[in-house]
Amino acid sequence: MPQNEPATRRRRADARRNVDALVEAARTVFATSGVDAPAKEITDLAGVGVGTLYRHFPQRADLVKAVVESGIDAVADAGPVLGATHEPAEALTLWIGRFTDLLGTKRGLASALHSGDPAFAGLPGYFLQRLGPPLTALLDAAAATGAIRDDVSAEDLLYAIPQLCQPVPGRGPEHAQRMVGVLIDGLRRAAI
Repeated sequence: MPQNEPATRRRRADARRNVDALVEAARTVFATSGVDAPAKEITDLAGVGVGTLYRHFPQRADLVKAVVESGIDAVADAGPVLGATHEPAEALTLWIGRFTDLLGTKRGLASALHSGDPAFAGLPGYFLQRLGPPLTALLDAAAATGAIRDDVSAEDLLYAIPQLCQPVPGRGPEHAQRMVGVLIDGLRRAAI
C-alpha cells in the first residue's frame, strides 16, 4: 500500500462527509427557505465553510440537482424495504406517501427544475429510472393480492402524482396529501 494512501482515503472520507452534510443541510434549508436561500445558511447548518460548498457544488444548480437526486434515491430505496415489511397495499400507500412528501417539501424546486438550466436536463430520466422499478414492484404485488386495480402503471402514477402536488394558492402540503389520497382510493378495488 503506498505511503500516502491512508491520507488520501481519509481526505476522500472527509470530502464525502462534507458533501453529505451539504446536501442534507440544503434539503432542510430548501424546505424552509426555498432554493434561493443564502449559501451561508446552508454552510452554517452543514458546519462547513462557503469555500467547501463551492468546491463541491460550483453552481447553485449543482447543489439543487444533488438534493433532488438524493431525495429520489431515498424514496426509491424505501420501496423494497416497505415491500418486505408491510402488506402489499399498505407498502404501496406508504411509498406513495413518501413520494408525495418528496414532491411537496421542495419550495421553489419545480420552477428551478423547469428553468431551462442544462444541469437539470438528465433529471427526468433519472426520476423515471430510479422510481419506476420500485413502484412497479409495489404495484404488481398489490395488484396480485387483488387489493388494487391492475390497469395502472408506475409511469401513470409517476406523472399523475406530481400534477396533484402542484401548489394551490392558499393551500399547504396537506392539500396535496388529500388529493393523492383520493387517487389512492381510486386505485383500490371495490369489494364486490
